[in-house]
Amino acid sequence: MRQAPLHEQPLPFITLPNWVKAAALCGFNIQPVFDQLGVETDLIHLEDATIQRPQLERVMAACVERARGQHFPFVLGETFAFDYLPDIGTFLATSPTLRDATRVFEWVRALINPMIDVQLEEDGELARLVLRGSGEAQAGGAVAVYFIESIFAAIAKFGRLLNGDVERFSQLRFRYPAPPHAASYDGYFRIPVAFAQPCNAIELPRAQLDAPLDGGFPALHDQAEVRVEQRLARLPRRSGLIAAVEAQFEREPHLLGLGIAQMARRLDLHERTLQRRLREEGEAYAALQTRVRYRLALRDLDDPRLDLETISERLGFSDRRSFTRAFMRWAGVTPSQYRRRAK
Repeated sequence: MRQAPLHEQPLPFITLPNWVKAAALCGFNIQPVFDQLGVETDLIHLEDATIQRPQLERVMAACVERARGQHFPFVLGETFAFDYLPDIGTFLATSPTLRDATRVFEWVRALINPMIDVQLEEDGELARLVLRGSGEAQAGGAVAVYFIESIFAAIAKFGRLLNGDVERFSQLRFRYPAPPHAASYDGYFRIPVAFAQPCNAIELPRAQLDAPLDGGFPALHDQAEVRVEQRLARLPRRSGLIAAVEAQFEREPHLLGLGIAQMARRLDLHERTLQRRLREEGEAYAALQTRVRYRLALRDLDDPRLDLETISERLGFSDRRSFTRAFMRWAGVTPSQYRRRAK
């Protein structure tokens, strides 16, 4: 089985409304851009919307050219919101600490755009939120810079919302040389900026990761996390090797109770190749297996014709008690309690 490389696969375009809003704030209508470049716009099925990478790159370049008085990537990042994923917004707003809030990047990568690969690194007294290579490689030259700018504009926005002092103790590092519009960085970010650095990152003192945030609300935070995980579990991937593995689990649920070697054989891959390629897509086999199990459990529990013993067996559990313990870890309630709540 051959999969297209990650950079050739279509991207989710659930952020379409943000592009429309940013364009309006920059003084132009984005519809002619979408029409000219063949971008499909369907808000009714927004969760299924995708866009080809070359299309998205051309859209970005066209928007930068048309923007009046403002730098479009900064405005795009500033207007980014979780209107269509409100539970993530709630999780973020109620985070007890910045460290807790960084969990959002995992969900953004899975639900919004796999190219937004931001990882937390800690080194001595310093912490960094680093944009990894897949995010940098979305385009070449100036267009690549525009995407990086928009990502860090969004990070800075949410950082200010969580901690009003973030500008006082943070600094930005960018790998690329200072662009022609570098002077606008200071006015927008209000954070010290350095170019030609080893990585694209926002840096802050490590101690700030665990400083209490004023908006911390642990009960709501935990509830939002459960809801996001349920949403994530219900959404299959649309492309790449992850999608192929999920599809195989759908066809043969008993594989959920077996190891990676069985799946590798089904996909005609070496076990190590499967592990490596999943890592390249930002996933571990065990986490993928668990997520699909959870999604299929939610689906089966919505079917009143299936008893718990049947569901347990279908999902590869040794018995009903094992299924119940696993579901409790995922959802915070037993399968029976979930069914009663869902009625």
